[in-house]
Amino acid sequence: MSVGGIGPTIVNTAMTLAKSRNMDQVGTKVLSNALDAQEAAGAGLLKMIDAAAMERSVTPYIGGNFDASV
Repeated sequence: MSVGGIGPTIVNTAMTLAKSRNMDQVGTKVLSNALDAQEAAGAGLLKMIDAAAMERSVTPYIGGNFDASV
């Protein structure tokens, strides 16, 4: 027996908080996955930069200069 509708209000509040907590967890997981993807992309980029630096050290006279004329 609820007095003045307090019972349903408490139930609604509890349900709202549970939904909010669940959405926070989902959002955190999505952001974590996005961060992992960005870290992997950054690692790949660094690997390519290192490979280019290695190539320049072996053949420093190729590809070091770029002349552009319009």
